[in-house]
Amino acid sequence: MATISAPARPEPAHTRKAAPKRGTDTPFKRRLPLLPALLFVVAVTQLPFLLTVFYSFQSWNLVRPGSRHFVGLRNYIDVFADSTFLGALLNTVVLTVVCVFVSLLLGLGLAILLDRKFLGRGVVRTLLITPFLILPAAGALLWKTTMFDPTYGLLHFVFGTDVDWLSEFPLAAVMAQVVWQWTPFMMLLILAGLQSQPKDVLEAASVDGAGRWRTFTAITLPHLSRFLQLATLLGAIYIVNSFDAIFLMTQGGPGTASTNLPFYIYQRAFQGFDVGQSSAMGVIVVILTMIVATFALRLMFRTFSVQGGAK
Repeated sequence: MATISAPARPEPAHTRKAAPKRGTDTPFKRRLPLLPALLFVVAVTQLPFLLTVFYSFQSWNLVRPGSRHFVGLRNYIDVFADSTFLGALLNTVVLTVVCVFVSLLLGLGLAILLDRKFLGRGVVRTLLITPFLILPAAGALLWKTTMFDPTYGLLHFVFGTDVDWLSEFPLAAVMAQVVWQWTPFMMLLILAGLQSQPKDVLEAASVDGAGRWRTFTAITLPHLSRFLQLATLLGAIYIVNSFDAIFLMTQGGPGTASTNLPFYIYQRAFQGFDVGQSSAMGVIVVILTMIVATFALRLMFRTFSVQGGAK
């Protein structure tokens, strides 16, 4: 015979658990503490950029009162027709590419040396990091007075020549200082990548008879690819904005031999008082930097996703 079960008794009210209220923890409330920082970043970066864009459509020279008026795209046309601007653009590209490439190679070599255990490795690592901790202005003055001085400089003492390096080789002198400043940064990033290698893979390669060069090219270098790309991206973004070394060492000279875009914009804005064209130059530099950074970031993200999926 089938048994009839008694109806379930309702649970007392005092023992019931309150159901969680929906909608109390919204994404807006979670991000609300970040709102002051976001407003500060917008006020410091985006509002000045929008004001720069507005000024780039104006013809305005501070030494001529009442000269401010709307000219549309004329400032941009004049900028691209300016041979000095094109020369500064070329100097910027050469300075950035050479400094990033050389500092990356030197940083890779120093990181490989520091990845090995030897007596005093901590002291050597600290000394090699020191140039990156020095202010760029102080580093530029240090190289100008102690390295490139034609009478009392170290290069004059070593080579015994009276070459005025800052006058005869201005762009190369600036490159040397920038490479000295940024090599420790590259070294730190690459050293972090070397120390994150799985040791069992290296031991397996050694057991299989792979030499050091074969192990480096087949295992270490592919592992370092993401770190090398990150170092290249960050180095290019910062080096393309180099101003201290050029301002303090060469003043963009002789003539415009070592003038890059940031220094030329400074000249047009604070020495020529041409607000309109200097603003147009600034907008062009920002757009070019964003294009290069976007391309590099997409390449990096694609590399990360491929390597992450392979795992």
